[in-house]
Amino acid sequence: MGTSWRRAAAVVAAGLVLAGCGQGAKNAGGGNDTVAKLEIMAPADPGGGWDQTARSMQSAVSGAKLAGSVQVTNVGGAGGTVGLQKLSNERSESFLMITGLVMVGAVETNKAKTRLEDTTPIARLTAEDEVVVVPADSPHKTIDDLLKAVDEKGKGVSITGGSAGGTDHILAGMLLKAKNIDAAKLNYVPYSGGGESLAALLGKKVDAGISGVGEYREQIKAGKLRALATSGPNAHADLNAPTLKELGVELINWRGVVAPGGISAAAKDRLTKLVTDMHASQQWKDELTKKGWSDTFLTGSEFSTFLSKEIGRVKPALQDIGLIK
Repeated sequence: MGTSWRRAAAVVAAGLVLAGCGQGAKNAGGGNDTVAKLEIMAPADPGGGWDQTARSMQSAVSGAKLAGSVQVTNVGGAGGTVGLQKLSNERSESFLMITGLVMVGAVETNKAKTRLEDTTPIARLTAEDEVVVVPADSPHKTIDDLLKAVDEKGKGVSITGGSAGGTDHILAGMLLKAKNIDAAKLNYVPYSGGGESLAALLGKKVDAGISGVGEYREQIKAGKLRALATSGPNAHADLNAPTLKELGVELINWRGVVAPGGISAAAKDRLTKLVTDMHASQQWKDELTKKGWSDTFLTGSEFSTFLSKEIGRVKPALQDIGLIK
């Protein structure tokens, strides 16, 4: 795993002047590498959790003056694997892509040629509870009501969420399995961005939705959506909803950042330092509070090991709930 994620190379940016380039440059003070222009890819359409994470990073890095400029781009499609493929062709050494549990699953369900093993892990940033919601006027008052309807009506009940094979889809399958409901009855309507699934819910085009709390929280608070349950180990502080623990279901959606697989060791260190400094900033702490995200910061070999374990456990989980063979 280490050889595919690390490749020592000549440091091409060390002699460049910070003010006039798009690569890393050394400070006049002689020590710490900085980044003149940081690019962050959200491998999903605007409005979802990855987009929110990318733009929160942009706000924190810019606010803490950790880079000369920060640009965010969106590359949606196939649970992030379209963005992952684009990352494999990226040659900038000041480039990060948001990733997470969703992408681990999407790589398997889409049989992606480019895998997370081909990237350079930088850091795990956050974890977020999933929430199961229905429109405010839905007849389903509890999670048991919703699952009973799925059991009785099968595909007559639609549940929306992120891309096929992602965290939302996995949680939907886990809920059916917990109630011994045939996975073939699941009518899952995937969207590449949280904004689209939210529009489908508010437009009454689907019966229920699953997503990270941050994506639906404002509409829940506004009374337009009803939270039936959350997926974390404890009740979510902002929501009046039970956890799924009584069904034996627990799932946390983590997010982090990776860089292109071919960057130099020095570039990896520079990006790791930038993200570490961002994590320590008040600006990032404010973003975590505003979004309701849990801080699960991890870098270096610990993050690489964590990512390897996630990759190893997701495929069997997808097989168990019938998403892949």
